[in-house]
Amino acid sequence: MFSLPCRNIRRKLPPKQYLTFVRCYEIPKHLVKVATDPDPSFYRMVEYFYHSAVKVCEPALVEYLKKHTHFSDKKRTNRVAGILKVMGSCNSSLQFEFPLQRKSGEYEIIHGYRSQHSVHRLPCKGGIRFSDEVDLGEVKALAALMTYKCACSNIPFGGAKGGVAIDPKKYTVAELQRITRRYTLELAKKNYIGAGIDVPAPDVNTSGREMSWIVDTYIKTLGYKDLNAAACVTGKPIHGGGIRGRVEATGRGVFMTISTFIHEPKYMQMINLEPGFKGKTAIIQGFGNVGSYAAMYLEQHGVKIIGVLEYDCNLANSDGIKAKELHNYKMNNKGSAKGFTGAREVGPEIIFEKCDILIVAAKEKTITVDVAKKLNCKIIGEGANGPTLPAADVILREKKILVLPDLLANAGGVTVSYFEFLKNLNHVSFGKLSIKFWRDSNTALLDSVEKSLKEANVEAKVVPTELFQTMMSGASEKHIVNSGLEYSMTNACLNVMRAAKEYNLGLDLRTAAYITAIEKIFVTYDEQGLAI
Repeated sequence: MFSLPCRNIRRKLPPKQYLTFVRCYEIPKHLVKVATDPDPSFYRMVEYFYHSAVKVCEPALVEYLKKHTHFSDKKRTNRVAGILKVMGSCNSSLQFEFPLQRKSGEYEIIHGYRSQHSVHRLPCKGGIRFSDEVDLGEVKALAALMTYKCACSNIPFGGAKGGVAIDPKKYTVAELQRITRRYTLELAKKNYIGAGIDVPAPDVNTSGREMSWIVDTYIKTLGYKDLNAAACVTGKPIHGGGIRGRVEATGRGVFMTISTFIHEPKYMQMINLEPGFKGKTAIIQGFGNVGSYAAMYLEQHGVKIIGVLEYDCNLANSDGIKAKELHNYKMNNKGSAKGFTGAREVGPEIIFEKCDILIVAAKEKTITVDVAKKLNCKIIGEGANGPTLPAADVILREKKILVLPDLLANAGGVTVSYFEFLKNLNHVSFGKLSIKFWRDSNTALLDSVEKSLKEANVEAKVVPTELFQTMMSGASEKHIVNSGLEYSMTNACLNVMRAAKEYNLGLDLRTAAYITAIEKIFVTYDEQGLAI
């Protein structure tokens, strides 16, 4: 959708000229120290990565505006600066409090947040998390990351994020439902939810259950006249308007990103690793929804899972941990991996064991400078948001470790959320209208072939192969979702590779991904103009 104009931005200047062009852009002074800060705020980290990418691509943006021949050099420079300021700032944030009466009869004040970082595309999109670590800064950081993530993957949403500052393990299901419904009402009153405004989704400690409560509350209040009210959230259960493939989408996207790069000889040569999955090993930090599915897909393609780090225990097995068995064990053991017999319990130092692939899918800021110095892997897939500190990022590149950044690697979730959003707007499942037509057509085709053979005195029973049998009825909803996700993730990876090559960034895929997003958002603002 954006690729042609964005490619034109880079084509205005040959790659060598980028290296010699005098860059006038400087990273804001309050962000300079983030580069070496051992514990920067998450929001400052995202800001720093954004401005670092702007510093690289700003000359190309100025050059791109030469298509406006009536602009003077000063006006062109001012326009670029203005768009970049808008792009890097948070549009609006909502912070509110409401009371909750606990089962014990005591009252508690609940703190809720929602931030809309960018409205260059509407609706805004971003999850809702329940965590006692949630605050306004974290929500703003995640909203900014969503803006760049959607743009990087060609998803036409602005970025948003929300959260409630609670530990859900300390609340009953009834209390969680009242909190979720009240949170929804607060968003609705402030016009922070709706199919054309802001579309939340599950995140940390939320799932289809909470999304069902949200959509039910919205439909029965502000959205009762809205035909598209069910599209006010994504990540819903199938029977509540959800879509097949959404649960595993983020983990599947992480796997697809790793797969794209591990089969690229150029990048494997840069990190001295043999292309392909054959004989590879992996360690998973965080075996939740993202990490578990990423591990399962890796295992299906021959990768041996030799270590898993969880919040309550760490597991190791040099012969390989069965990801599916561990996933099922956790589901039947209240979410805990403790006691799993398919591996032995070890200390957290398992993350430093030699492996080919490390997936970090726990929480932000887990790869610090000290951790980065000890890592012994070749590829890092960021399944979590913001797991790597800027200072650690530099060390990883120096060690020739290929980091697949969060805004690229974990975009599978928002991609399939977009498919669910479209399904809700269309009010029909993908493939539902054509599935019988294709089954009848293909059956008629086989019958025709068999009849023709008989007329030629050839006795043969024409039956479909096992593969063709699965495709006889055309594409099911899950087929369409998985193929659409693979196309979107592969295309995003190729765009990032192209940016890395044309800006001569080497292993710095994070900057390349941010540049890809910045160029697309820049084109949108340039074409639509800035609000007065």
